[in-house]
Amino acid sequence: MARNEQLSLGAFIHPAGHHVAAWRHPDVAPDPLNIQQYIRIAQLAERACLDTLFIADSLAVFDSPVAHKMARSNYFEPVTLLATLSAVTQHIGLIATATTSYNQPYHIARQFASLDHLSGGRAGWNLVTSDAANEAANFNREQHFSHQERYLRAREFYRVVEGLWNSWEDDAFVYDKPGGEVYRPEKMHPLHHHGDYFRVRGPLNIARSPQGKPVVVQAGSSEDGKALAAATADVVFTAQPTLDKAKAFYRDVKQRLSLSGRTEDSLKIMPGVLLITGQSQSEAEEKYEQFQQLVEPDVGIALLGRMLGNFDLSGYPPDEPLPELPLSDSGQQSRQALLLALAAEENLTLAELGLRIAGGRGHRTLKGTPRQIADELQCWFEEYAADGFNIMVPHLPLGLEEVVLQVVPELQRRGLFRKQYQGNTLRSHLGLSVPAFSPSSARN
Repeated sequence: MARNEQLSLGAFIHPAGHHVAAWRHPDVAPDPLNIQQYIRIAQLAERACLDTLFIADSLAVFDSPVAHKMARSNYFEPVTLLATLSAVTQHIGLIATATTSYNQPYHIARQFASLDHLSGGRAGWNLVTSDAANEAANFNREQHFSHQERYLRAREFYRVVEGLWNSWEDDAFVYDKPGGEVYRPEKMHPLHHHGDYFRVRGPLNIARSPQGKPVVVQAGSSEDGKALAAATADVVFTAQPTLDKAKAFYRDVKQRLSLSGRTEDSLKIMPGVLLITGQSQSEAEEKYEQFQQLVEPDVGIALLGRMLGNFDLSGYPPDEPLPELPLSDSGQQSRQALLLALAAEENLTLAELGLRIAGGRGHRTLKGTPRQIADELQCWFEEYAADGFNIMVPHLPLGLEEVVLQVVPELQRRGLFRKQYQGNTLRSHLGLSVPAFSPSSARN
């Protein structure tokens, strides 16, 4: 069934690429601190009129005996990086990950409001609660927050940030030289927040965002994550392996919006999808197999343990089934459930499952011609399994070049994606309204 609107597309950028062995590929220059490469990637994505450039983050070096074999320990802080990229782009949205567990709300509110002003209204905050347990040791803690506490803290954290973003009315700053007045005092609204986790007076020391507030992205798919997304997010980033599961997730989250007084079109659901293109199906399969052959078994198993919820699986036989594991209290419970189901459905050994997720980490993987990939994306969009997609590629920049030069034009020919930007802000790209000013005083 055709939809009246067009789909949204983001480029999910990871140093070297999303495949765990990307850095070993002959077409990759593994230099994650090369700003010229990031500029090339950002401008490439913007030429294709993509909605967003999306950058993940972690606040710790990967904790594993094989970490030295994985390119996951050397990369830019994302807000700093996107501030730089805002100066060499004009339209594309700029989304950075920042955790509510190991930050303070005032810092986050200020950083993303600053990025929104620097970029002319293109900033987005990917709100996460941290699924890497070893981050705790870098922030004066012996143990990571429990799953429940992370989400309780995140809800209050968001309320404080949102309140700080409403510290000033849109016309508060007047810079009236003859009258000697910088701002109108009656248009300033201190927060005076006193909660279970935070005490924040405010106001924020930067004017209200060009977008009203930066776009908020939420990446959790557990029950707590879906509830948080329905209450706070403009975009949901999720891992969904099949069409039926994606449709069920879509319906679930959209139905929750009414509980928060929101409409279904106020939230975009954008699953991640790993794309490998070729002039034929066999060529795409061969490309992917090149990456798979570069994965050492212990690296795949280490990645699997991390994705399952910070488990050390190195002591288990690699050629036997996945051992029984408790529900993760420190990682992503939804991703753990997805991977356990995948192992059971395909009867995979530990090593096989590690290899299976080496590229997409549980996200759907599409290998084929541009037309075949466009068929799948169109199907998910028209079946209301997604409002768009966060595109992942195995390696950078060539993987993204193939997508924007081959897959995006195919979607444009079908009328599913724009050929030019219609606005200048991230909210306009996503078809999201600008929130009205709401005084932040005395929010508790």
